[in-house]
Order: sequence, then C-alpha cells, then structure tokens
Amino acid sequence: MSGRPMPCSTEEIGSLFLFEKLSDAQLERLCREGRVERFDPGPVYAEGEPASCFYVLLQGTVVLSRRVGGDDVEVVRSSQPGVYAGAMQAYLGDRMPQVYNNSMRVTEPTRFFVLSAGTFADVMHEWFPMAVHLLEGLFFGSRNAQATVGQRERLLALGSLSAGLTHELNNPAAAAVRATATLRERVAKMRRKLALIAEGPFSRDQLASLVDIQQRTAERVAKAPVLTPLEAADREDVLTDWLEDHGVEQGWQLAPTFVQAGLDVDWLEQVTAVVGEDILPGAVGWLTYTVETELLMDEIADSTTRVSRLVDAAKQYSQLDRAPYQVADVHELLDSTLLMLSGKTGPRIRVVKEYDRTLPRIPAYPAELNQVWTNLIDNAVGAMEEAGGDGTLTVRTALHDDRLLVEFRDTGPGVPPEIRDRIFEPFFTTKPVGRGTGLGLDISRRIVVNKHHGSLEVESVPGDTRFRVLLPLTAAGPDDAALAPAAPDGPPLASEDRTTSRERT
Repeated sequence: MSGRPMPCSTEEIGSLFLFEKLSDAQLERLCREGRVERFDPGPVYAEGEPASCFYVLLQGTVVLSRRVGGDDVEVVRSSQPGVYAGAMQAYLGDRMPQVYNNSMRVTEPTRFFVLSAGTFADVMHEWFPMAVHLLEGLFFGSRNAQATVGQRERLLALGSLSAGLTHELNNPAAAAVRATATLRERVAKMRRKLALIAEGPFSRDQLASLVDIQQRTAERVAKAPVLTPLEAADREDVLTDWLEDHGVEQGWQLAPTFVQAGLDVDWLEQVTAVVGEDILPGAVGWLTYTVETELLMDEIADSTTRVSRLVDAAKQYSQLDRAPYQVADVHELLDSTLLMLSGKTGPRIRVVKEYDRTLPRIPAYPAELNQVWTNLIDNAVGAMEEAGGDGTLTVRTALHDDRLLVEFRDTGPGVPPEIRDRIFEPFFTTKPVGRGTGLGLDISRRIVVNKHHGSLEVESVPGDTRFRVLLPLTAAGPDDAALAPAAPDGPPLASEDRTTSRERT
C-alpha cells in the first residue's frame, strides 16, 4: 500500500532519537533521498512480501502482527515517534532473505519517514561502517551460538538416551543368548532320550499316545496362567508329592518347571492313564524336555520381541523415517520417550500414565516434542533423585480449553519461589557443574511456544511440581517463517523502549 507524499522537514526527522546525532548535511540527504508519506487506516505491508522500505513513525499509531497458524497475532502497538520497522536487515544484503518478518497496519491517519531498502543499506554502510560490522557479527554470531548450544543440548540428550537404550537392549539380548544356549543343550538331551525311548518297552500305540500328549503339552505351555508366588509354591508342593508317590525321582526339581508350564496333577493323571505306571518315569522325563524346550522358546520370543519394541520406540522417538511436520498421536510420542528413559526412572520411581485416549491427533513436529518430553521427564526424575530417589512421576493428557494438555507431575522437593521466574532463562541451572547446561527448559519453551504456538507453564509446591504443556488441536500447516525462533537482532518494532519490547515480544 502506498501513502500520499508530503513535505520532508529536516528539523522534524532530526528530532527523532534515531537521527538526533546526524549532521545537517546528513539530514538533508535523508530528506533528499527519502520521503514522508501519509497513510490512511489500513495495511502498510504484509508479512512475507519483499522488504523494500524502512519505515520510521512520525505521527499516528502503528500495529505489527505475525502470522501464527492461520491467525494474525498482534505483537506490538505503538504511537511513539521514532519507532521503526520494515527492512531493518537490508544492510546484510543477500546473506539474508530480504522479506518483511511481520505485517504492519495503521489504526489512524499516520505519517512515516520512508527510506528505500537500498538507500537504508547505503547510508548504514557509509555512515556507520564499524557499527555495521558489529551488527553483522552480533547477528550471525548469535545465530550460530544458538544453533551450536541447541545442537549440544540435543547431543547430550542423545548420549544419555543411547546409554539407557544400550542398557535396555542388553538385558533381553543377554536373556535370548542364555536361553538359546540352554535350548541347544535340552534339544541334545531330547535326542538322546528319544533313542532310549525307541529301545525301551514302549509299544507302537504307547509311542503314538506319547507324541499326542507331547503336542497337547506344548499347547498347554502356551496358555499357562500367571500365578502369584504363593499359588506357585502350593502347586509345586502338590506336584512334588504326586511325583514321589508315583516313583518319579527328583520330583522336587521337576515340579517348578511343570507349574510354570501350567501343568497340574490332572494332567499327570492323564499321562499315567495313557502310558501306564511302569513306564511313567521315562515318559515324564521325555515330556519334561518338551516343557523346558517350549518355555525356552517362549523366553527367546519374549526377549526378541522386547528388542523389537525398543528398536521401534527408538525409531518413534527419533522420527528418522517420518516427515518433520505431521499429524501425530501424543500418546505414542510419550510412550516411546518413557520407554527410552526407562533406564533412568529405574525401579524406585513409579511411573503413572493418566491418558485420555479420546484426544485427537494433532499437527506437530513429533521429534521436537519428544525432546520436550525428554527434558521435562529428566528434570522430574533428577529432582526426585536428589530428594532421596523414591517418588512418583505422573504423565497426564486431557482436553483443556480447546487445547491438548500434557502434564508432568513429580513428587520432588519443588521449585523454590525465588527462582521460579528464572527457570526458563538460557543457561540457568540448579544442577551441579557438569550435570546441566541450563538449556533444557529454554529449548523446550521455544519448541512449544515458537514452533507449536502453545504454552509451557509450571506450578510447584513441595511434593507436587507440575509442568503443563498446552498445544493447539488444529493448525493451518507448518509455517517456518512464523514458527522460527525470534531473530536475535531485536523486536519487530524497535523504539527507545527496546528492552520492554523484546520481553513483550
């Protein structure tokens, strides 16, 4: 939108804080190469358009907004003469995309002093060469530093998770190796036992019945019930007595295996009815190998299934095979993160899941949300460990004011009131040197607020600390310009009240 040209007064523009130190000749050049324009209420420029002009407010009211999802959100409103906006990064040239980072409108008839982006860049380089170099160094240095510390935080989290994942994978893998070795041994003994049975007094019909019982035994093992220790001990005593009464040696050694497989006295009575009392000990020995073999194969299956689950959780956590931005189920993300961190929670910390499974899937950056979950869970576990090691971590999801709530609640000592306002500051940490970077909560807040247009809140009293992540249920789609963290060159609309503007933005 173009304004109506108006006379340019060196006295007026020289009264603005931005130009108050310039010489008369410099002010005359500004009036000569720039212009004063009057705008009626309405838009001046739109976010994403080529940044062609630098605007300095002379009189009126200006409003800056940014696109968040499908909405334009007001970020700054000012009537302060001298505030500026527009092509503020023109001095960087083609090293940065020269587009407007926000939209500007005026709410009443408003006058601006306007410089073209090219003239603004020329003036900056001619009049303030040292300042330009300092600004360039500050801008790119700050961006690189942010990227570096963010990458370091991710690497630290990855290292911790890798150690935990290695530990979690080692347990089922070692169990599978042990079970495989034992299975090999049992199969070898089964072959020898088969040879003895073939040479023994078994008739053809007895062998056929024994094979049938072997098949039915394998089926019973697959359906074995889970018993309490007391129930198992009672059944072992009963089976031991029965085996000894029927001449089966070392029945006390066989009984625990039979109970684990779900076999009882009724089953042994069926075996006796088929093969007879005289060859019962040999038949029971043969079937024992069948039971042990089935149990070992179940153990191998359970171990390899656990390995597979851990690998799937690692893939879900890292999102390596998925698009960065997608519609995701937060419960899947939470479960994969909890599984990855199960080595950290350990047996002394109880994990409680209070999920509302009716919640819809939401548009999100899943890998980055997993980083948020990791940081919040790690902090909760660390707080409880420092308080003695025991505690409860409750992860809750719910619908809250048309947003999806993910809450992490721990029973640790809480966040002291005097530091509660500082915990989201970069590099602020209460952990000992070497154990914390002070970036976890800062990065989490950036991911939740800047990338997902949500909020991250904390409520804390001793014994009850809650970090609450609120995420929108819908979004127009990934908007990298709007979702990127704020550039370190200042707020969209600068003024003499720069600090306040930055904090507010």
